[in-house]
Amino acid sequence: MITKEKLVLRIKKLDNFVSMPEYKTQGASAMDLVAAIDNDIIIPSGEIRMIPTGIAIELPHNTEAQVRSRSGLAIKSGIAVVNGVGTIDEDYRGEICVGLINHSKVDFKIQRGDRIAQMAIMEVLKPEIITKDELSETTRSTGGFGSTGIK
Repeated sequence: MITKEKLVLRIKKLDNFVSMPEYKTQGASAMDLVAAIDNDIIIPSGEIRMIPTGIAIELPHNTEAQVRSRSGLAIKSGIAVVNGVGTIDEDYRGEICVGLINHSKVDFKIQRGDRIAQMAIMEVLKPEIITKDELSETTRSTGGFGSTGIK
């Protein structure tokens, strides 16, 4: 569990560094990541590109960084993080790169310093894993997609 002491995210600026991740408002839960590229990158319609951010991080113990799509970029331009949410484990020390996919029908240009994703730092719970022959009963039980009446 995360203690009450102040959490510190250590950031290493790499050779291609542009700017520090930052929270854009006091109430923001995630910080913006920017493209640390020398030349524009075109993401053709339906294709994926890895975009470097120019930083490496050292996360606090028992945390992960979640890299998420920027809602405005996704809604306005169809650009999203390819795997939904990217997970950065606390022991990873390489450059943070973001896999972006272009869901739109037109090519999209990324330029140096463009805000491309957001990163949230989350607590990680690591429960003891045990096997059981039976699990507790619930009203839903094994009902899957649509079983609660949502269509």
